[in-house]
Order: sequence, then structure tokens, then C-alpha cells
Amino acid sequence: MSSWTVDKAKELYGIKYWGAGYYDINDKGHVIATPEGPSGAKLDLYKVTLELRQRGIRTPVLIRLADLTKSRVRLLNTCFQNAIKECEYKGGFQGVYPIKVNQQRHLIEELVTFGGEYSLGLECGSKPELLVVLAQKQNEDGIIVCNGFKDMEYIETAVLSSKLGRHTIIVVDRKEELPMIIKAARKFDTKPHIGFRVKLASKGSGKWVDSAGDRSKFGLTTSEIVEGYELLIKENMLDSLELLHFHIGSQIPSIGRIKASLKEGARFYTELKKMGAPLRYLDVGGGLGVDYDGSGESDSSTNYTEQEYANDVVSIVQNACEEMEVEQPTIVTENGRALVAHHSILVFDVLGKNTLQSAEPPQVPSDEKHKMILELEEIYEDLNLKNLSEYYHDVLHIKESSLQLFTYGMLNLKQKAIVDGFYWAILTKMKELSQENEDLEDIQFELTELLSDTFFCNFSVFQSLPDSWALGQVFPIIPIHRHDEKPETKAVLVDLTCDSDGKIENFLDIESGKAKKTLEVHSLDENESYFMGAFMVGAYQETLGDLHNLFGDTDAVHITIHENGGYYVSDVIAGDTVSEVLSFVQYNREELMRNMRNSCEMSITTGNITRREAALLMKYYEEGLAGYTYLEQHEDEL
Repeated sequence: MSSWTVDKAKELYGIKYWGAGYYDINDKGHVIATPEGPSGAKLDLYKVTLELRQRGIRTPVLIRLADLTKSRVRLLNTCFQNAIKECEYKGGFQGVYPIKVNQQRHLIEELVTFGGEYSLGLECGSKPELLVVLAQKQNEDGIIVCNGFKDMEYIETAVLSSKLGRHTIIVVDRKEELPMIIKAARKFDTKPHIGFRVKLASKGSGKWVDSAGDRSKFGLTTSEIVEGYELLIKENMLDSLELLHFHIGSQIPSIGRIKASLKEGARFYTELKKMGAPLRYLDVGGGLGVDYDGSGESDSSTNYTEQEYANDVVSIVQNACEEMEVEQPTIVTENGRALVAHHSILVFDVLGKNTLQSAEPPQVPSDEKHKMILELEEIYEDLNLKNLSEYYHDVLHIKESSLQLFTYGMLNLKQKAIVDGFYWAILTKMKELSQENEDLEDIQFELTELLSDTFFCNFSVFQSLPDSWALGQVFPIIPIHRHDEKPETKAVLVDLTCDSDGKIENFLDIESGKAKKTLEVHSLDENESYFMGAFMVGAYQETLGDLHNLFGDTDAVHITIHENGGYYVSDVIAGDTVSEVLSFVQYNREELMRNMRNSCEMSITTGNITRREAALLMKYYEEGLAGYTYLEQHEDEL
């Protein structure tokens, strides 16, 4: 224990790689947030979690750090400003936040505020999102980019918004939309702001590789671009065409794929400019990746920095424009994930565990000396390093054979239980013997997987980490305290849902750069809560979460960090109650209460329940409807 250090914990959990300077571990072994970097103010997440509980805020809880959002907005804009200055680029840069990444009102308002000095704009991909965006305070020179499928109501709303002083650019994603935009402009006698989205042949990489290419969902083909250009000339509206847009997908791990798409997209821009299109903006879309695991090798990582990304975008666009001798545009990006992923942490508590390791073999009654049991007894007693490999395969074979014997009635229930007990005891002994033995590394790895604990955790994968389930996304998940202690075991994490997929068994492995199935954890103390944190969950997870088993939104808090290390809880958003979640699936609270009360009255009449018991049941039922969908601690546990 004395040889364990906090620095070893940092290396083990990779926080110094994926933390990107925003997260660290202090000398107490607690995970801290440092939005302004290591030299800035620090927030102790374990301390905050305990203090939130004292305020009556429950776990699981989503902690949102406004300071981190502000830091990310500043970082991305600074990177482009640096690139523009270094390249002597003659155009400008404007970021646009696509609200589909996270539409939470508090976050949108913070982004608009923090992005004010950078003219940060907003992007919407649907009619409801457009209505949200139009109601926001508008940043000076900030643009609104309208993407997605559009009907006439969507288009007319966007066209009319320009009369409010909004710079709303309607991007033509399908050729059928352009005549609708022209019709709306004529109807309201106004000049629309139009963009074309081009369908690139170049593809990205990673999980969203099909966002580009000939079979991609959105975008105009080369011939459709030309047709649209000619239609605008015919309608005397070419001066409305001011933006060209392309997008190759989200979370691009390789800078090479980004550069290839930039070169192709820039060619479309320069060709249209040469043809006379008055384009002012080149919207290169999203794709700037977030390094979730710090490996630089996986789909959850990146092999480039934000500054390298900005340098490549600016230099490639500049080179293309200089080659064709056309005006250099204002570069627009839609990098939502890179802006907001880091700012949210899901903190949840571990409720208990299931362990398969067994320090001692079972006691064998004299009347249960089955041949298989005798063989296992002998293996346990004779086991040593020399015969471990041979016995390991023997034990696996015996375990498989025991199932067949039990199925055909040749092994009774008590005998099967004894066989299983010896199986786990032998594997546990093998694991202890094989420690630090290089010749047995393969077996040691298999034993670690077989003997890993199962930690039961107070959250829902489907509600809070849907990409972990649906896409195999690896999020950084680590304990938020006790890093001054060596984690002595490994575990998989399972959630509250009664679904076999409701688990996390993909964790980052810094050494290999690949995912591993277990996480190093500490032994549980029945007198102390054990808290885990899932980091960088600010992009997509909240909106994509579903109500599997009717687990709803968690409590969420917005925290601002003071320079002296203190903090202020600027807002608390209560998680869904059971009644609210039930209403989403068309259950009415009053009707449920009435039906339950009728059942109680009928049971009182038949004598199956007393009046006092019925009153208590109704009390529990009503409190349950008003309560948290997750497991709650009693007051005496706080």
C-alpha cells in the first residue's frame, strides 16, 4: 500500500491524457476540475458531491461546469485567430454551435453569452430547433444556419426572421428546397440568405463515416449545385447565395480525412466564386474530434490538436483561394462536440457488488464425494506454478462437463453447488499464484476477466450514456475519490435497468490504446459511499437518452468556480419524478391514485388488508409517484 501514489493513479486511469488539462487528481486522491488549466481555480468533485447531497440534491447527478464551456469557446476561437495571423489569411472566422449536440436552455444561453465577443452563431437542424434559436439573444455579426429537412413553414419562418435583424442563412440540403425558398422570398418581398450544401465524395472516418460520400443523407450533387446556381440566375436572386457548406461527420479521429474533405470542399467554393457566385462564407461543418481516451489511436480519440485542426482548415482554404485568385471567405465551423463535451460529468454511486472470487473451497459432506468433486479437491491441494497452466485448462473442462452432467441428472443440485464452489476457489488461487509471472500473462489476463466483480450502480446507461450502449463509445469513467489508495480489484459496471445491455464493459486502456472490459476499482466500504464519475458527457447524451425501465432525467446542477477555489451553484434542475416519467407514456397520476385506492378498498372489504396497512400502502404509493426515478438514500444515510 505504501508504494501506491496519486501519480500512479493518474497514469492508471489516464486522466493526464484525456483530461486535457481540465481534470486532475489532487493530493487527497480526489478528482478535481480545472477549467482554466492546472494553474487556475480547482473544484474538488468529491467534496462537491457530498455537499450537494447535504443540499438535498440526489445522485445520480449531472454536474455542468459553465467555466469549462467558456474555456472551450475561448480555446477554439483563439486557435483560429492564431492560424489566421500566422497564415496572414485575408478572411475571418466565425464559429456556429449546432444545438442538436445539446439543446439544454442553460447551456445555449451560456454559449451565446460566452461567444458574444467572438460572434458565435447558432445552427438548427429542425423546425423546433429554429424556434429555439430565434428566441435567443443574438450576438453581433453572429449568423443562424438552418440545416435539415424543411417544409414551407420552416422556410417561411426563417425568411421572415431576417426582418427581425437576424442573419438567418437557409442551407439547401435537397434540391426541392430552393424553389420553396424563392417562393417564400417573393411572398414576403425580402431578400433571403441562401447556402448550398455540397455532397462530398471524400469521407470521414470513425463511427460517422457515412455522413459524407455519394450515399450520404444530405447535400447536393455536383449537377444539382450547377442547376441551383442557374435557377438563382434565372430568378435574379444570385446575390442571395452567400454560403457554401459541407460536412463529413462527427468525431473524426484522423486529421488526414479532415484535410482531404477540406481540399475537395474548397474547390467547390473557388469554382462557384469563379462562376460569379457572391459567396461570403465557407462552412466546413463539424467533425473536430474530442479525445475521450487519450490514446490518439482509437475512434474515441484524435491524432491532432485543436490548433493543428485550425491551422489545416485555414491554410487549405487559403491555398485553394490563392491558386484560383478568388476572395478568401469567412470560415465557419459547426464543432458542437468540441465546445460542450467536456463541461458535464455524471456522478453516480455504487450500490453494491457481486463477486465470484472465493478465498476458501467449499466444505464437502462425506456423502457427496462425487468423482468430479474428488478431482477438484485434488487440483486445489496440488496446485502450484508448475502445473497451473495444465490445471487451468482441466478446470475449465470440468466446469463445462459439470453442466452436462447436471442437465442429464447425473449430478444433483448440492453436488453442482460444490463443483461451482471449487471452480471459483481454484481460479482465485490460480490468480494469486500467477501474479507477476510473465510466463502466465495470458492466463492471468483471462483470470482477471473471469473473476472481475460486478458493481451495481445507481444510474441508467440508456438515459445518461446512450452512446456507450448504442455505439460502443468509450467515455472516461473513474472513481472520483480514494486515488491515494491502490485499487485492489477490477469490475464491470451495471446499471439499474433490468436489461442485459445495461452495463459498461468498455474502458480505456492507456497502454494498448484499445478498450478493456474491466475497470480498476477499490473495495467497497459499507460505511462510506463510493462515487464514480463519467466524464465528457456534455455532447448528445442528454437529448439521446431514453426512458428504458422508466428511468428519467437525473438531477443537474450548474456550477461556477470562484478564483479562491470556492464555487457557486447557479442553478439546480430537478430530475424527473416518477409521475412525470409516467405521463410521458400516457399515464395520469390522479387516475393511478384512484385505481390504487379502489384496489385497497376492495381488499379491506375482503379482509385481505387492514385499514392501517392500506393507508400505509397508499402513503408509499403517493410518495413513490412524487419521488426520484433512481434509488434514493434515506435521511439517516446522508
